[in-house]
Amino acid sequence: MNNELKEEREKVPFNVEELTDWLYGGADKVKEKRFLENYFYNGVISKADPSYLSHVEKYEEAIRKVGIILQRLKQLTNKGQYGEELYPKILGGTFIKHLIKEGNPISVHFDMFLPAIKSMGTTEQQAEWIPRAAKCEILGTYAQTELGHGTYVRGIETTATYDPSTKEFLLNSPTITSYKWWPGNLAHTVNYALIMAQLYTNHTCQGVHAFIVQLRDENTHMPLSGINIGEIGTKLGYNTVNNGFLAFNNVRIARKNMLMKNSEVTENGDYVVHKNPLLTYGTMTMTRIGIINEVQIFLAKAVVIAIRYSLVRRQSPIDPDKPEPKIIEHITQQYKIFPAMSKAIVMNISAKFMWKFYYDIMKQIDNGDLSRLSELHSLSCCLKAICTNDATKDVEICRLSCGGHGYLNSAGFTDIYKMVTPAQTYEGENTVLFLQTARFLLKSWEKALKGLKLPSTVAYLKYHINSNQKQKESFDSSPRGILRSMQSTAAAKIATAYRHVEEKKKTFSEEESRNFCGLELVKISELHGRVFLLQTAVNELEKVSKKSSPQLSYVFKDILELFTVDTAKNYMGDMIQHISINSVASERLQGRLVAVLKRIRQYVIGVADAFDFSDEILDSTIGAYDGNVYKRLIEATSNSPLNHQPVNESFEKYLKPFMKSNL
Repeated sequence: MNNELKEEREKVPFNVEELTDWLYGGADKVKEKRFLENYFYNGVISKADPSYLSHVEKYEEAIRKVGIILQRLKQLTNKGQYGEELYPKILGGTFIKHLIKEGNPISVHFDMFLPAIKSMGTTEQQAEWIPRAAKCEILGTYAQTELGHGTYVRGIETTATYDPSTKEFLLNSPTITSYKWWPGNLAHTVNYALIMAQLYTNHTCQGVHAFIVQLRDENTHMPLSGINIGEIGTKLGYNTVNNGFLAFNNVRIARKNMLMKNSEVTENGDYVVHKNPLLTYGTMTMTRIGIINEVQIFLAKAVVIAIRYSLVRRQSPIDPDKPEPKIIEHITQQYKIFPAMSKAIVMNISAKFMWKFYYDIMKQIDNGDLSRLSELHSLSCCLKAICTNDATKDVEICRLSCGGHGYLNSAGFTDIYKMVTPAQTYEGENTVLFLQTARFLLKSWEKALKGLKLPSTVAYLKYHINSNQKQKESFDSSPRGILRSMQSTAAAKIATAYRHVEEKKKTFSEEESRNFCGLELVKISELHGRVFLLQTAVNELEKVSKKSSPQLSYVFKDILELFTVDTAKNYMGDMIQHISINSVASERLQGRLVAVLKRIRQYVIGVADAFDFSDEILDSTIGAYDGNVYKRLIEATSNSPLNHQPVNESFEKYLKPFMKSNL
């Protein structure tokens, strides 16, 4: 153990375990988390550094790990310790991504294939497909994105044409842009797929619907007739997720393979709607919430690495008459890392809120109440965009805070960055998602103008309905004061955007008008999302600070202070247009920022340890618990194949002839 880290831990004034219990939802959940991590980690992870494996070797290694995990899952369930609900928990969430750094080759089976059947399949269809899929007797993916269309689902070109003479659907990929492109696990892993395709029946297109299609033989795994399938190629990351392409040439499937909970095609070809067709997109809403939860964990890993390294690394004297300080003593270093730490914690809170929100609304929908579906959709869109944008940016800042050592693969940032950055575009490109949220906000403002009841997440609009006519309110730098200022700013900008769109509609279509105002619409969605994060942080952190031990209570107050002050600084340019902020208030805000950074510095190792990442899961030479950074960096060099021999064969083949050529 590095002595300096040991001393830092001895100075932590609160019980680290108490904070860990809160982060993970209770002591029982922490105990289970640790048991499962230890149970699945041992024997699954090889000591070989995967960064030196070939593309094919990485995929095969990932499949090997999945096989071992499945065996161990079966052993646990056979003992009666857990039921089949453990399968998606281990194989479909973030847990397995700690074990397979380049991505889980069967993740989509649990994250989207099974949930889609549950949400869109009839009772009979669920009984037919779910038991086999839950036991992994068949593996499936969710194939929606195409070469020519991604976020714009209505533009999908794959067709499913009903043939009443055979009671079958005929699937085709009519153009090169209709190739399914990007679905995870598709290329060589799964043998089934849930295909989103344009439904044609009685010569009429009824829009995008879901169909279960077998792609490969269940015994030989060979592609079936009419199926053109393969891998799209290597990527920045996620290379063992096995993203694929898929095209159909007159592939026939039974009528019952169309998921028919929300709508169906009868045997004679009649199209019948049972429920709101928008429910078809429920799986993507759930997936976006899952992404919010995932990126907060990856951001937390980056923060832990940066904090531990910064408490060990010494460089750049602050006082020329004193030894080099730990780099964390530099206020600039604190400002790089600590706000990211506060964001990870607030994202943790928000993800928990969103899961509860999602399941509450799903219950309402099951009872026939769809009134809050658009609110759920809009909130999941803007939060997915904000959280993935923030996580990507802050993971990179954490890497930069570790200097050159952070650039090494062994530091751990590479794998983390490769996990968070694609989340900005998959399951909806972030700008497009902001624009979808904006549509909900414009409709909500229109309701507010009419005095109608507003959904809870936009209820703040009614308090600011006349904000553009009022005298500017004075800025208050307390957490609740910052929340009020951001609410006023968001409401004022929503009102302005609404007015601009309405003015454009006098000359242009609604779609053209929104396009003209696109920059404003993205901004109002971002501000709305920030308001939600602030509201959630204020409510939860104030509440938990009252329930916690006195020592930990101060930590929660500091985290809230830092998160709100940092948000205010980042959006000062927007707030100053609608809030009265003088130079004194601005200086006071800066003072609060510096003060809270200094307070957090004293116990920050305790917060880092509370995230409870084992060394195996963190997998970082510079962020390990013992703090032996330099020893681990040197030891990691032995993993390089180039170091396994003193002279590489390229010397004799190429370098020596060149050097001896007397040029």
